[in-house]
Amino acid sequence: MLKEIEAVFERYPDPVKARLLALRSLVLDTAASTEGVGELEETLRWGQPTYLTTRSKSGTMIRIDRVKSAPNRYGLFVHCQTSLVETFKDQYPGEFVYDGNRGLLFEADEKLPMAALRHCIRLALTYRLRKRRSKS
Repeated sequence: MLKEIEAVFERYPDPVKARLLALRSLVLDTAASTEGVGELEETLRWGQPTYLTTRSKSGTMIRIDRVKSAPNRYGLFVHCQTSLVETFKDQYPGEFVYDGNRGLLFEADEKLPMAALRHCIRLALTYRLRKRRSKS
């Protein structure tokens, strides 16, 4: 992890920090186990830890951050001009709290629906790959 990214994680309050680090691990693990994704680039965008499929160009960016207006809340965010959140809502209508067309929100003291969340991450990491295949 780059020092500037590590510094961002260090500034989060403890309960949210632990959850965001676990979410980071889930994104990295999902990328490593998903065919066509390859290595992720970890960087900061808008001050948020961000994960990009720079080499494979298979997906859209994933950002993670706490919700500043709700200290115990954090989220996983995707590009708002994709159809990903609509896909998440179609497949998991009652599983998540949605942030418009931007992402998924979680409470630090709640258990995550891991299988559904991993699937949503996989969909984001392969978004462009699926679009290219559907055009063929």
